[in-house]
Amino acid sequence: MDVLQRKVIQEDVVQYRLFLVQTDGLSPQQIEQRLTHLVDDILANVAPLLIDYIWQHQPFGLKYHPKKGDVPAHIGGSTQFGDSIEDEWFIVYLLQQITEAFPELAACAEDNDGEFLLIEAADYLPKWLNPDTSENRVFIYHGKLHIIPSPSKASSVGFSKDIVPSVAQALALLLTHAEACEASGKMNAAVRKRLHGYPEKIKAGLHRAHCFVPAGVAAVLSRRPKLVAQAVSAFYLRDPIDLQACRVFKTFPPDKRVLTMVTFTRCLYAQLQQQQFTPERRSGFTLPPRSHPQYKAHELGMKLAHGFEILCSRCRLPSSDPDAAISCNPQWKRFMESLIRNGYFQGELEGSARHRKLKKSAENFFKTSVASKSSDLSPGEEVLQLLQTESPLDMEELEKLESQLPQEDSDSWLDITAQDLEQLLTERSGGRADIGSQKPASTEPMVPHAGGAEDTGKVSEDKAEEEEAGYSLVAVTQGMKNFLNAMSSHEGAEIPWRSSNQPLNIDPDLVSKAMDRLLGNTVDELDSDDFDEDEDEEDDEVEEDEEGAHGQVESNGTDSLGSIKEIMEQMDQELLSTNIGQSFGQTNKADPHSGPSSSNPPPAAADSFPTDEEIDDLDSIQPLDLDVNLVANLLESLSCEAGLAGPASNLLQSLGIHLPPNSDTT
Repeated sequence: MDVLQRKVIQEDVVQYRLFLVQTDGLSPQQIEQRLTHLVDDILANVAPLLIDYIWQHQPFGLKYHPKKGDVPAHIGGSTQFGDSIEDEWFIVYLLQQITEAFPELAACAEDNDGEFLLIEAADYLPKWLNPDTSENRVFIYHGKLHIIPSPSKASSVGFSKDIVPSVAQALALLLTHAEACEASGKMNAAVRKRLHGYPEKIKAGLHRAHCFVPAGVAAVLSRRPKLVAQAVSAFYLRDPIDLQACRVFKTFPPDKRVLTMVTFTRCLYAQLQQQQFTPERRSGFTLPPRSHPQYKAHELGMKLAHGFEILCSRCRLPSSDPDAAISCNPQWKRFMESLIRNGYFQGELEGSARHRKLKKSAENFFKTSVASKSSDLSPGEEVLQLLQTESPLDMEELEKLESQLPQEDSDSWLDITAQDLEQLLTERSGGRADIGSQKPASTEPMVPHAGGAEDTGKVSEDKAEEEEAGYSLVAVTQGMKNFLNAMSSHEGAEIPWRSSNQPLNIDPDLVSKAMDRLLGNTVDELDSDDFDEDEDEEDDEVEEDEEGAHGQVESNGTDSLGSIKEIMEQMDQELLSTNIGQSFGQTNKADPHSGPSSSNPPPAAADSFPTDEEIDDLDSIQPLDLDVNLVANLLESLSCEAGLAGPASNLLQSLGIHLPPNSDTT
């Protein structure tokens, strides 16, 4: 598809759509009615997960979208997740649960990177699948990842990679050939690994902290705990105009502050905690000394109050007309019936304290995520409306609750060590970083030592130091050799990484061709995979013309190889008369049967040149130690990078080779 015709998605927004797989025999009105009722059933099904979830910017929501162009009628929405990437993956988890509970639906999700599910499983994608061939091919169906395939020798099911199937065509194939469309086990395992921990991860991602906030803020949070996300974002993204409204607090005066427990997500808490901010003196906020045991609670409450004040300053006071009862909304009855069918109330008797609490949470969720009227109110207007409808603040009751607050959570998770970071990077790279740290035990023979325990301990200690110093340099050289020997395409270099637990695949045709070349087969001697048959024919025509003109072209591949060797010998003679060889490490190997006098002569000094006799004697040329030169140049490049990203570190990381930091003191 043309790049200019592709839809543009905002950088921190995820778009999701749910399609009916089977629509044959249904009129457009029936499809609309079915999808509209599915919205209530779906939200009721996932309500236990959504009611207590705190979104970074926008919540998960579904609404009906009529048919437009080649896109059939569907239900879907878009959510801005901001800095919280977990919001995006939580939506993927919701889509997985929805398609598993409602098998007639197939879901797809995209962000500004395109099919980000394929990015997560990039190591296991088929060769034909790339960003240009993945449009309308990636779906979540029956809770699993499905990909509309491309026909192959094993199966004729699918569409050619050069064809962009319509959504209707893809859904039809998904319905009739679900097994053929299901992604490989490794691809599904990669997605499941990213979603591992849900739904328990929802509570694990929360952080409870004590905050000294104005009494009005405490009252608002007691009724709408999720408004903390909007307040933190307002403070985090403040500008000078916003701070002008915080010179004098009109909505939340700081003269009456109470200690309360505020529930954040870890992302929101980190944004609030890491901000360095000093309030103006006119604002009325004063902070105790940093040595004060409750300094952090005062600082967090001050920042949070600024966020709420900024929200209210961006909007005008809403109408004082009371809201209509929620029971007047025709959707509320259907929503309640869906909640009861899905066991949301957990068998609690109607009218009990637990039942009333669950119903109150469901009402708040219905107003913010289901009822269309809530979208007309900005967060600031909602805060002002809550302050209007809230009964007069009872300071005695709020102060009484201070003594009953539970213990706040530890924020030690904010501190991360170098080892923790290395472990996280290793997990995200699929364990590739461990390859470089493996000790090449098989390359070093075991030498028995005779002696006491002290000698044995000393030898073991020396060997451990030697292994630590080497840090698998064999893996470095072998990885580079594999990289240089790998055949890549015009799309870029392919990393020849292979896990130790993956089987070795051998292509008999390639082995046969390699053996023919080694045995001197004149037909394939000079063949190259880089040229096609047409280019070979053109080369033959050019060679025939040259033979007619000069008559000096070699008759077979062996003569050609002989001429190449002669050219290489001439190059060696020319380079031997220069000092370029001084920059390479050479292998000084002497004849084991001869004495010291017959050993190879040392290389010439930089300021002297070899004689004509030395030039004629090509046996005096010392072979280069390729491994030593490779490692030396890589280490020199890493040293010049000074810990930053560069060609050497990027290449080694791509090859799965990890080298320790430079510990030299000089």
